[in-house]
Amino acid sequence: MVLSMVTKAKYLVIAAEIRKRILEGTYPARELMPDQNTLAEEFNVSRMTVKKALDRLASSGLIYKQSGLGTFVLGNIPIKAAGDSPANAFDGMTEQQGAEKVESKIISFDVKFPSEDIQKKLDIPKDCPVYEIIRLRILEGDPLILEHTFMPVNLVPGLNEEVLKTSIYGYLHKELKLKFGGAYRKIRAGLPDEYDKKYLNAKDTDPMLEFEEIVWLNNGKNIEYATSRNRYDKRSYTVLDVNDF
Repeated sequence: MVLSMVTKAKYLVIAAEIRKRILEGTYPARELMPDQNTLAEEFNVSRMTVKKALDRLASSGLIYKQSGLGTFVLGNIPIKAAGDSPANAFDGMTEQQGAEKVESKIISFDVKFPSEDIQKKLDIPKDCPVYEIIRLRILEGDPLILEHTFMPVNLVPGLNEEVLKTSIYGYLHKELKLKFGGAYRKIRAGLPDEYDKKYLNAKDTDPMLEFEEIVWLNNGKNIEYATSRNRYDKRSYTVLDVNDF
């Protein structure tokens, strides 16, 4: 089978095609999918590219992998909604939704020495400069997320407004060739602040979801401390647990 893979990354095109097959019933729910070698041969790509596509589908809850058995189709999960986002994702909103749907508005972008709190969060000395970034993420014209991000300058050289208007994670992965090792994430509820009211159109009594995280690289260095603010009726976060014992 030949697919047009010029404008999108190959794994995204493959993920979209497999998703279509699942939703149309070509790959029935609760059944095994073709193995990675078979898919790699069909799409004329490497097994690693297929794995990346399947990992994307697994994070969205369409499939799950069982050691020694293969990849099973879950199909649609009844409680999933359009605004759901995987709580354990490492690819960022632009990759999840598609660059053509996402706009990033820079509210502030500065380089400064870290406060005592940010030193602890990023495990850096007081003389290590950090980027401080506040961005409004807009999905198909609708204000969705208010992000407040800190990153050490020495780990993310060359970060600029052009990158901020597209995808920071895309820049980290594709340009700087950095790989994430893991993240600690916390989700909590609160009342809106002035930024939420101004940029997310939140009312005084609208509950807000705050997503707080520390992300580290595969060498153990903390690369990001960030909070993301979401209005209660605009976004939710999901976790998919699979018992692989």
